[in-house]
Amino acid sequence: MNDKNLQTIDLNISGMTCGACANRIEKGLNKLEGVQSANVNFALETATITYEAPLLTTTRIFNKITQLGYTASQKTTDKINEPEKRKELIQHRNRLLFAAILSAPLLWTMFAHFSFTSFMFVPEIFMKPWFQLALATPIQFIIGFPFYSGAFKAIKNKSADMNVLVAIGTSAAFFYSLYLVFKHNSFMHSHATDLYFETSAVLITLILLGKYFEIKTKTQTSASIRSLIKLKAKTAVVLKDGIETNIPIEEVQVNDIVAIKPGEKIPVDGIIIEGSTSIDESMLTGESLPVNKSLGHLVYGSTLNQFGFIKIKTEKIGQDSMLSQIIKIVSQAQNSKAPIQRIADRISGIFVPIVLLIAAITFCTWYFLIQPDEISYAIENAVAVLVIACPCALGLATPTSIMAGSGRAAELGILFKGAEYLESTQKITTIVLDKTGTITKGKPEITDIHYFDIDEGTFFTAVGSVEKNSEHPLASAIVKSLALKNITFCPLEHFESLPGFGVIAIINSKEVLVGTQQLIKKNKIEITATHSHLISTLEQQGKTVVLVAIEKKLCGFIALADTTKESSAKAVEQFKKLGLEVIMITGDNAKTANSIAKQVGIDQVLAEVLPDGKAKEIQLLQSKGKIVAMVGDGINDAPALATANIGFAIGSASDIAIETAPISLIRNDLTAVVDAFIISKKTMLNIKQNLFWALAYNCLGLPIAAMGLLAPWVAGTAMAFSSISVVLNALRLQKTATIHA
Repeated sequence: MNDKNLQTIDLNISGMTCGACANRIEKGLNKLEGVQSANVNFALETATITYEAPLLTTTRIFNKITQLGYTASQKTTDKINEPEKRKELIQHRNRLLFAAILSAPLLWTMFAHFSFTSFMFVPEIFMKPWFQLALATPIQFIIGFPFYSGAFKAIKNKSADMNVLVAIGTSAAFFYSLYLVFKHNSFMHSHATDLYFETSAVLITLILLGKYFEIKTKTQTSASIRSLIKLKAKTAVVLKDGIETNIPIEEVQVNDIVAIKPGEKIPVDGIIIEGSTSIDESMLTGESLPVNKSLGHLVYGSTLNQFGFIKIKTEKIGQDSMLSQIIKIVSQAQNSKAPIQRIADRISGIFVPIVLLIAAITFCTWYFLIQPDEISYAIENAVAVLVIACPCALGLATPTSIMAGSGRAAELGILFKGAEYLESTQKITTIVLDKTGTITKGKPEITDIHYFDIDEGTFFTAVGSVEKNSEHPLASAIVKSLALKNITFCPLEHFESLPGFGVIAIINSKEVLVGTQQLIKKNKIEITATHSHLISTLEQQGKTVVLVAIEKKLCGFIALADTTKESSAKAVEQFKKLGLEVIMITGDNAKTANSIAKQVGIDQVLAEVLPDGKAKEIQLLQSKGKIVAMVGDGINDAPALATANIGFAIGSASDIAIETAPISLIRNDLTAVVDAFIISKKTMLNIKQNLFWALAYNCLGLPIAAMGLLAPWVAGTAMAFSSISVVLNALRLQKTATIHA
């Protein structure tokens, strides 16, 4: 296939009743010419299809899904499907209420069948065959019609699903009872204890009850996406020709100037061009503390402006905004399949035919061997087998956990780009951390200031005036720090930049040198032994020392360093507690690298490594059998992020790093990597729990039902609540505790 022609379409699928339905659609779509991959998610009721455009059209995709007996519609990430879901829930509730009202009297008649309930009063009319038939018929053929319709479509497509099991099981009970009524001409008889109208009716009602709760609880697993979509602003105040105009968010254009008052939601992504404020970005990063923002800072749509009035220049709108990208990534992760789901898919593919075979064997064994000629017992036990084995829980086991786990991760600013990464993160054995911007803040800051034989004001004025004219990152850090001290800078009479050494300038007819020791020595300025020792001590701490001389005399120096983030040491400690090997990798010199590593508790350091060398170091670790995660934030980290088993692009990461890494961390904080590991581990444990109980339930229930120890209505109740228990277990992930939360 030509990658240039590949397109992806996301669809909403309606009409699925169990995991076997999803497998049928998936297999059908994958058989279409031009389809590269098709993933169908039963829990979300969605499908993601990647196909080659010239060979296949969306019309053919829709037609194929319709042919298989289901309905599809195009999915959009920026709209909430709640009205349709609410409508579906109401319709299902109404069907359930109708069935419950009609089946209640039939359920009452069951008390007449047991000696231990003989004391209970049962109205005479409830026991009349014609009355039971009148109640059971609409339940069987009107309320239960979707089961017949689904079973017909399944058989037509040479497959079997839950609908087949339910249709066969309830029909056996209903038509056998109808046969007995006609055989004994017992329409007007007072009692009909051998009839099983109540079995079919109560079974359908219980299945509907289970599906109702299943639909209701399933909607909670996708609450994270719906809550993100709801965060989007509806309008924005745009300044045009000095006039404020409130317009719909869809009409805002790039480069528009938007005004935001205190307490208002920021409508678009943009750069502050006027004012300063504190912004609550918790909905993006999970960080509860507000972030201070001023001129030149980037702000994101849907975050909350807390205090100051600001004006921003619009940078990104619509689908390009940060929130839309988050919604897209979370949606992709929830729609994708984890490798572990293949187990459930393989089982679901053969499960229903095996159950049908077991039901047939159960019927024959009871009818021909255990209780010959007692067809009622044979039918009842076969029906129990069919009902207890519904594969809904198996189909829900994996996708509901993936939905809940990825949703919880998104709340904490962790974006898994696919379910496979959510699964594989917990397998990591070694984590490699880039230094600059990952462990450290990525920006040099003044750590030490020493001046002598000069007053503070004169020293700061001289340094600031010179460095203001330099474009060097260290100069920018010095100027930024001195600006906070309200230092007034003087005009320069001369300025000369010496790359690799520093600058020479003249201020008020005085020569000022700011730069390295080589610059000072080159100009034959004395550095005393005391000062030399202090400078050496600072450099051993991984700091860069800028020396200042005025009129051929050393008068002070400033030490700068890329300081570590407050959370880095805590994160490294947590990595070690989780049993991970921690390595720092950097292009910086060994002295600085080891100093930073020591501060955060890292024992293994790979220093002076070039960008392509980082990828080679990752490969070397992998060749030793280690499962390696790489955490980085820059363009030079992209090769290593792509080479690692798992790549994390952290917080302020470049666009290339974010594109390359399968996991993006909006929170500029290494503890987010720890949280990602914890969520991955707990999600996989949750999936294994779901799969175990779904399989154990069937493995235990089937032989019990086949042995005649399980009444059909009890089997129906157990089947209904097995699905609910799986979904409820998955929902626990939405409250996963992390070291950040």
